[in-house]
Amino acid sequence: MQLIYQGVGKKVYRDGDRLVKQFDETYSKADLLNEALNHARVEESSLNVPKVLGVVVSEGRWAIESEFIEGDTLETLMQKNPEKTEEYLNFFVDLQIRMSKEKVPLLGHLRDKMHAKISASSFPASVRYDLHVRLDGLPRHNKLCHGDFQPSNIIIAKDGTPYIIDWSHATQGNGSADAARTYLLFKLKGQDDLAEKYLRLFCEKTDTAIQYVQKVLPIVAASQSVKRKPEEAEFLNSWVNVCDWQ
Repeated sequence: MQLIYQGVGKKVYRDGDRLVKQFDETYSKADLLNEALNHARVEESSLNVPKVLGVVVSEGRWAIESEFIEGDTLETLMQKNPEKTEEYLNFFVDLQIRMSKEKVPLLGHLRDKMHAKISASSFPASVRYDLHVRLDGLPRHNKLCHGDFQPSNIIIAKDGTPYIIDWSHATQGNGSADAARTYLLFKLKGQDDLAEKYLRLFCEKTDTAIQYVQKVLPIVAASQSVKRKPEEAEFLNSWVNVCDWQ
């Protein structure tokens, strides 16, 4: 097998026409099985998604096997062709909008997941209360939400077909909350200009007020803080504390 990616707690290999995502012993088996289940459920939509081929034990570790899609990620293409940034960003937003029109009713609800993460955060009780209230005030939708929608999770096959990968955080819920997370991911990577262009484009294409998405930002920042990454703490705290506490 050829190692093609290594992250915290996991390694990704190519094995012929298969992709093997192998997890270390610290990773929850329940989370792994849930990721495979989420992926399989999204496969039933009209989106282009690599098929899950099995959950196996590989080299003594749990792993998810799926189709290997030959191609470049959208992130790689954006880096290789900076003059096409606007074109790629339009493509990216259009794909996200198309995704949000899908319905996958057996997925968990984003609202429930966000409430749990707010409760698990280290913010004071008064801050958590305000975030819970803010979350409950959002319109209730059942759109497909990726939870980690960014250019590195889109593979463009050689024939130009876009495949969306990494469905471990997939839920159904408010599409603007998913957009707020994408905006946050750009910001965390220091891609401020790209983040602002993305948000403007998303709001224009969906006829959504920027203020509406901004209202969700403290919620997604609080949920991200649960990962307890020291390098993100100050930035996320500043976003959460932008709320006007009573």
